[in-house]
Amino acid sequence: MTIAKEFKEFALKGNVIDLAVGVIIGGAFGKIVDSIVSDLIMPLVSRVFGGLDFSNYYLALSGQVAGLSLVEAKKMGAVFAYGSFITVAINFVILAFIIFMMVKQMNRMRRQDEPAVQAPAVTPEDVLLLREIRDSLRK
Repeated sequence: MTIAKEFKEFALKGNVIDLAVGVIIGGAFGKIVDSIVSDLIMPLVSRVFGGLDFSNYYLALSGQVAGLSLVEAKKMGAVFAYGSFITVAINFVILAFIIFMMVKQMNRMRRQDEPAVQAPAVTPEDVLLLREIRDSLRK
């Protein structure tokens, strides 16, 4: 089997195509979550904490002057941008929670579609007695 034929077989499997679609949808979904966090949630968190903007919180590592925005401070040298990390961490928690809720709902729907598993029927006593007689006659 040639490499081209093996690659074609691999690339056209359903799982690879499903994965590609999942990655593309995931990228778009990530942008939506980024927007929700940066445009909706972080302003509310900032309001609760007295107007703080986490995205511009950093520690200057290259002697930058205090009061610069994060973008300006990065241009002047290394910074420890813990505010950006807080924003990304909140992004992750929200995204993980949304995915958890989606998987939970899908599992609930899958359970509703599956037929109920019936317990095995109890064998009547007369059948058990007949089986014992049969087994003893075989000996």
